[in-house]
Amino acid sequence: MLVREQGVHGAIGVGELDLDGLDGGVLSLTPAPGGPPVREGEVYVLVRLGGRPVGTVIGRVGRGEDAAEVLAAAARKQLAGHLPPDERPVTPGRLPRASVVVATRERAGQLARALDSLLRQDHPDHEVVVVDNNPATAQTRELVEGSYAAHGVRYVREPVPGLAAAHNRGVAEAGGTILAFTDDDVVADPHWLSALTAPFAADPGLGCTTGLILPARLTTPAQILLESHGGFTKGFAPRCFDPARPPADEPLFPFTAGRFGSGANMAFRAAALRAIGGFDPATGTGTPARGGDDLYAFARTVAAGHRLRYTPEALVWHHHRETWQDLENQAYGYGAGLTAYLTALLVRRPDLLPALLARLPRGLAHARAISAHRGAGAQAVPGGHGAQDYPWSRGLSRLERRGMLYGPLGYLRARCRVRGLRRPWEAGR
Repeated sequence: MLVREQGVHGAIGVGELDLDGLDGGVLSLTPAPGGPPVREGEVYVLVRLGGRPVGTVIGRVGRGEDAAEVLAAAARKQLAGHLPPDERPVTPGRLPRASVVVATRERAGQLARALDSLLRQDHPDHEVVVVDNNPATAQTRELVEGSYAAHGVRYVREPVPGLAAAHNRGVAEAGGTILAFTDDDVVADPHWLSALTAPFAADPGLGCTTGLILPARLTTPAQILLESHGGFTKGFAPRCFDPARPPADEPLFPFTAGRFGSGANMAFRAAALRAIGGFDPATGTGTPARGGDDLYAFARTVAAGHRLRYTPEALVWHHHRETWQDLENQAYGYGAGLTAYLTALLVRRPDLLPALLARLPRGLAHARAISAHRGAGAQAVPGGHGAQDYPWSRGLSRLERRGMLYGPLGYLRARCRVRGLRRPWEAGR
């Protein structure tokens, strides 16, 4: 098996380690939400300093050893000199009212786990809207109305298939000034929504925020390889992307929207999102485009002149898919979603074509780099996010590149299917 050839053997435990400073004592060691206790063997931990996420490390706990002390020693060694800056925004007054939109389809068990975590949020003024996308059964409705409606969770149905169409239904139904989106296969940290929405109160020009996504389990080779390949995280340093001051280290800006964040952990100022027309319904999982709905919304928001902020304190734990077939599907979908979103961007904003053409040579080199095969010399375990040496097999590399070739065609096929579809918030006009 590929992962075994690269040195990853068996399951890896996942936990959280909170320290009183990098050289301080252990405040707590807990398993990832819903996971088993941290025991002997290889363990992947999120390291916090006084509650603030600062990095992830891998440690090996031997039989009879104190897991907390072993992992604390690994954290001190691996993170020394690499701590991210503490740039938490100062929030004036109350947090803005927020709506959390969760799109789902026929995954009631996972959805219940996600909703339980959303009901434990410390944000003082928020609602949760579940969008049931093109349902085949009544499972989701029965779950929400039977177990969660009493807690204020609302159920709505969107018959048009596709994640973007479901998200647009959520945009139409939500009442918050900030619209947060997450997936049905995550567990949100209790402080997630507060951390994700606080930057909007501090910055009137902010259009979007994204947050940190970490693996909830690393029990199968496919899960381990996905996280070894970088997973969904964008690191632990807060960052602001400002179209008025393009970042010098992002020559493809704003067309490398994948650097901004991921759709399982994002929020938008409602007025800004509606002004750009919401999500393109011809993108996303559940459409021939296979993905790209989040990337499209990020790029459109920045292209409209709004700032976008990545804030690692806004944390969700993601349950990666478990099988090798799932991983192959993801690799193809990553490639397709990338070029589908670029096609959508040019169809919706043709004035961006000159800027994209100017960046095309570097863009092609970037596409080859992110989908390149990396063998046994690559970082073969999770935790090296941002190292640019992630393992990726030739088979997965080929699938990702085939997806890139297919993406524009997939988008055009999906666009034909939704032609004439009105935005849900404009349907009554």
